[in-house]
This record gives sequence, C-alpha cells and structure tokens, in this order.
Amino acid sequence: QIDLKNADPERVEKQIEKLFDIPVDECVRISAKQGTNVEKVLQKVIEKIPPPQCNTADPLKALVFDSTFDHYRGVIANIALFGGEIEKGHKIVSAHTKKRYEVNEVGILSPNEQPTHKLYAGQVGYLIAGMKEVTEAQIGDTLFLYKQPVEPLPGFKSAKPMVFAGMYPVDQTEYNNLKSALERLTLNDSSVNVHRDSSLALGAGWRLGFLGLLHMEVFNQRLEQEYNMSVILTAPTVPYKAVLSSAKLIKEYGKKEITIINPAQFPDKLSVSEYLEPTVLGTIVTPQEYIGKIIVLCQDRRAVQKDMLYIDEHRVMLKYLFPLNEIVVDFYDALKSLSSGYASFDYEDAGYQAADLIKMDILLNGNPVEELATIVHNDKAYATGKFLCERLKDAIPRQLFEIAIQAAIGKKIIARETLKAYRKNVVAKCYGGDITRRMKLLKRQAEGKKLMRKIGNVEVPRDAFIRVLKRQTDK
Repeated sequence: QIDLKNADPERVEKQIEKLFDIPVDECVRISAKQGTNVEKVLQKVIEKIPPPQCNTADPLKALVFDSTFDHYRGVIANIALFGGEIEKGHKIVSAHTKKRYEVNEVGILSPNEQPTHKLYAGQVGYLIAGMKEVTEAQIGDTLFLYKQPVEPLPGFKSAKPMVFAGMYPVDQTEYNNLKSALERLTLNDSSVNVHRDSSLALGAGWRLGFLGLLHMEVFNQRLEQEYNMSVILTAPTVPYKAVLSSAKLIKEYGKKEITIINPAQFPDKLSVSEYLEPTVLGTIVTPQEYIGKIIVLCQDRRAVQKDMLYIDEHRVMLKYLFPLNEIVVDFYDALKSLSSGYASFDYEDAGYQAADLIKMDILLNGNPVEELATIVHNDKAYATGKFLCERLKDAIPRQLFEIAIQAAIGKKIIARETLKAYRKNVVAKCYGGDITRRMKLLKRQAEGKKLMRKIGNVEVPRDAFIRVLKRQTDK
C-alpha cells in the first residue's frame, strides 16, 4: 500500500527481497487507486514471463483450469492449450472421467466470451461441449482428441474435502426448498460433497464436505443471500482414518484402511491397529512482540514447531505442523485476538499421521445420545467432555426429576454435571413440633423422585441440540 498515510514501502521492499530474492530495484510500486505505475505491470509481465513453448502440429492437449455453469448452455470450461488446435465439431475425451464430448463452441475471453473459429496451442479460451455437471470439468483435467490420446498433464488431483459439517433446515417443512437450493449451488461448485443424513434431534438433512473452513463459510453465506435459506450448520469435523486389524471388519469393508466422517461409524479400539488424523503445515507471520503468546497457543493446539525465521527486525515467520481438527473451529479467531489482528495464518495439507483418538459419548441418565457423540484426542478428552456437559446443563430445561449429564469413554465416566429437579416445598405445612415429621415427609419425597427418575424419559428440546451442536463460537 504505497498511497496510505502509514505506508512504509521501503521496509516492505526489503522484506520481499529477503523472502523471495527479488531485488529492491526490480520492485514496482503500484497504486491501483491513484493509477500510479499501472502501465509498468504489463511491461514487466512481457519481460519476465516467457511465451508458451507450444506447437500447433502436436496432438491436442488442453488443460482445464476453471469452469462455470450456465443454465442454458451447460458447463463452460476455461482451457489453456499446450498443443494442437480445437474447433467446433471436434470429438474430445476427458483424461479423468474418460467421457466423450462433441465441441459446440470455442472462444476467447476479452474479458467477456468472444466466440472464435478455432483455438490454437498457446492460447487461453473457453469451450462448451455439452457437459451437464461441473464435476465433469474438473480443474487440472486434460482434454484430448478422441482418435489421438495423449499423456495427461502432470499434477492433477481430485478436490478432496477436508472439513465436514451437518446441514439441516431450521424447519422441516423447508426441506424441499433447501434441497433444490443445494442442488443449484452445487452445480456451480463441484468441490462440495453432499451425502444424505438424518438425525433424531434435527430431522432430515445432509452431511457436506468442504475444502476448508472459508469454503464452508462462503457456501453458507451464498445459501442465505442468494436463496434466502436459513439453516442449522453443526460444528465442523474432519475426516479420520482407521487401519483395521480385525479380519471380519476388513472383509466387511473390503479394505484395510477406512475413512470416518461420522463419529457413529467409529470402529472399536480392539479391532484397529492405529487411528490416523489429518495434519496441515501452517505458516504464521507476526510482529515479534506477540511471539510468546502465539507459541503458547500453538502448543495448546498440539502443534509441532518446524521452523522459525526473522523476516526483519520486526516480523517473524513461524512454521508449525497442526492436527487439522485443532484449527478448524476457532484457531484463526484466537490468533487474531492474541495479536491484535496483526498476525496472518495460512496452511496447506500435510497428509495423515498416527494419533491417540477415542470416541466420546454423552449420556443422559445413563442413556447415550447418538447425535452428541464426538471423536477427540485422548489428551483433550476431559476438557471437551467437561465443556459439553456444562453446555448441555445450560441448554436442557429442568425436569421434575434429577438428570445426570455425563461424558463417557467406553464404560469410564470422565465428566459429569447434575441438573437439579424441581421440588415442591413439602415441609411448608410443618411449623414447630417434632423433627421426625419433617424427615418423614422429605424421605417420602426423595423416594418419589428416585422412582420418577427410573421411569422418566429425558426429552431434549430441539433448540438445546442446536445450541450444543452449532459451531462453538462462545467457547
């Protein structure tokens, strides 16, 4: 920012030189607001970026780098040609899906779509070929001519969901409206995984897989703004893996390693050789005065420090290996509040690693509540169990009998809260006299409460589930 009052371009130039090895004299100071040096950008692009090394005589090889959905024309795929040429009528094949298509239209973007007769190697343009869903035009896929197969361009990976959350309509009468809104939204966003799900507490809904927390927030916001849908979004969870040791389970699943996205499917420890959790490599850039607080925060989230680099005399770059489930809910908010908003955070996938995971059940008067079961790390089990019990105690209305709210791992109770019963003042009519009369009345009341607790059924209201399951922003 060179046009702001507090801008310090000299310091930023030194940082860029240290981080990216770009000499200070090659940095172009630009202000889009004032139009300063904007023309130098295009000049630098021409100088620094080499032209593509392509040949129109080669077989067609086109990379799909983006796609959008049009309700009248189907999928519009944006492509970059690395060889050959393409025109209307050509029969093409997708290297990933192996599906065949006939090209209906090709063109360039300038910036609007401009149909052309042909696209040649080295050009970037768009293609319409009767694809019905965005999932057919996966980003990173290679397109080639039907009669001239080629080696796909390297680096293609299907989008893998990293964060899962349950989505339910606030009112079950809105189910069909939400279903059609989800279908229309996922036409434009192929990276969202949708599975039907149902919950005894929240009714029929879906379990959605997102690429990250920001992706989830944007998707939820689009539902509200574009389709006027109000939804219940449960606390996000991450996909765990279990390496099975039981021959019976391996035969049942047909593979040795299974992915768990729902705590209800968590296999027993006796039939598993090890559990795996997803990890990410996080990069934090912060002013050095906040470094102590940030290191404590990262250690609290089970992170392992990988690197620490002083960018200049004021700023530090920290690299940590985080378990994904530790940063998925509120890590970013905690980091921002600790650093007065100055620290920045970025992360990338770092695969799976072995972890001591357990399934924690929530019991109400000894009966497990399936919707509240959760997968936690052994070290965090007590704190999470205590937090959930406290939250449930506030959310469940009092009954005529006492309710025991417990967090359990297998048969072992690790946390408990007691919701006291409503009681009638049975000794109000006793004034003076022998104490045995009072004790007799209290004993009879206690026996009645005990009987009521045995036969009483705890009805958990829907809004109590919502308050406990919803993203824990007030944690």
